[in-house]
Amino acid sequence: MKVVLFCGGYGMRMREGAEDIPKPMAMVGSRPLIWHVMRYYAHFGHHEFILAMGFGAKHIARYFLEYEEAYSNDFVIDRGETDYLTTDVKDWKITFAHTGVETPIGERLRRVAHYIGDDEMFLANYADVLTDAPLDAMIDEFAAGDALATMLAVPPQSAFHIIDVNGGNVVRGIRSVSELPIRENGGYFVMRRELLDELKPGHDLVGDTLTRLSAEGKVKAYPYDGFWMPADTVKERTVLEQLAAGGKAPWRLWGDSDMPHTTPPVPDTPLLSGR
Repeated sequence: MKVVLFCGGYGMRMREGAEDIPKPMAMVGSRPLIWHVMRYYAHFGHHEFILAMGFGAKHIARYFLEYEEAYSNDFVIDRGETDYLTTDVKDWKITFAHTGVETPIGERLRRVAHYIGDDEMFLANYADVLTDAPLDAMIDEFAAGDALATMLAVPPQSAFHIIDVNGGNVVRGIRSVSELPIRENGGYFVMRRELLDELKPGHDLVGDTLTRLSAEGKVKAYPYDGFWMPADTVKERTVLEQLAAGGKAPWRLWGDSDMPHTTPPVPDTPLLSGR
């Protein structure tokens, strides 16, 4: 099944003056976020990726054009010949598509629709969120129904509290946002080919297309309470880096052998320098 990754999001200011790094290229351990997302899909047998690139596209393209297997795989050098004992991307097919810098997500998907072809279903992701959700179960549940799309639905991530105030400004109750009976869009989608026909030029995917289709009962959710974490803030990035460094990264369902304990130095590649 093809996987569309939306890679046009603006990133946080990086070290060493590299200000045009897209968010999916933020480093977690020795590899960027997008690599971890792709390894997650590959773990479930999905190796064909379509990268809908926007801001910082050159960094994404260069990373894979100059990909170094040695950073996360065992290898042998025998008389000058390198023999990799394991590989990451050898069986991946990656389509790099330039979809514009300020393009909404829905329009990015519309612009890469011809790469999806006539496949009955496809997967999509923001390429900057990590999880250990059971993707195969999510796909099976979706395939058994008739919705046009389903999305991973996770508990609210905010640490703030909701205050219940009466007319006299008396606080009648305080609850954590995470305790509310609501869900957030987790950024992992399964979609049917027919959804592509619902996309309108210049529209957003969730805010426009899925919102409209949800009113028609054509969108489902896959609730999940396990590990899920974006990398939108410095705090979240730090947590992900600590999990990776400590060998306790829940999203790495493919195992621990591919993650070095230290980030290999690559002085001529600014996008690998971290935040």
